[in-house]
Amino acid sequence: MENISYKSELKKIYPYRIEMHAHTSPVSVCSEIPPEEMMRTYSEIGYHAVVITNHFTECMFDGMTKNEAIDYYVKDYEDCATLSEKYNVKVLLGAEIRFERESSNDYLIYGVDIKILEDAYDYLSCDIRSYRENVKLDKSLFIQAHPFRGAPADASLLDGVEAFNMHHHHNSRIALALRFAKENNFEIITAGSDFHHPDVANDGNAAIRTKKLPLNSFELVKILKSGDYIIDLGADTIVLP
Repeated sequence: MENISYKSELKKIYPYRIEMHAHTSPVSVCSEIPPEEMMRTYSEIGYHAVVITNHFTECMFDGMTKNEAIDYYVKDYEDCATLSEKYNVKVLLGAEIRFERESSNDYLIYGVDIKILEDAYDYLSCDIRSYRENVKLDKSLFIQAHPFRGAPADASLLDGVEAFNMHHHHNSRIALALRFAKENNFEIITAGSDFHHPDVANDGNAAIRTKKLPLNSFELVKILKSGDYIIDLGADTIVLP
């Protein structure tokens, strides 16, 4: 009974549920969730915000100019944003990027605007080290997504790790990701549903909870850097990062 009460109190202190990893169609070709379905789904399950972290890779922009690629990338986010008031769910812009020269590793960026996307675009054909040594992300965070689906990156190039990736089709080796985070003293760990597909019961199965609702992606970064948030798995299990 005490544990149930403690969890309830934590949820009152941190009332805002935020999905940190979600993909929409058509920008993420692996997703089957158009913007309106994304917003409706997260409204129905009681979320307050969703970070749209569509894939941002060189191959998805084949044949496009840089400006066309950026416009294409933000279109789903903008469509979600126009539905924000209708569904009472805040929409934040993020990205999941991959460097073609490096490997199949994926990295989540929080604190994203057009300038951040333009800079990332210029390095998509390079590797993580080139990007991190040449692009400043002072107001953003660079997080390795599901590090043990591939291989963990050099920890010195990361701001944190997505320890809890709850994609239903993949084994994200959560225990290894948590060990990696602990061994490298990461102060920032995140959780996300990695939501792509309807009717598979993984929508909203991982979130962070915050005391206040961030108004944009950069306010989310400030909350993550402060460490003043908790992780909510399956709306029942609370993790203190």
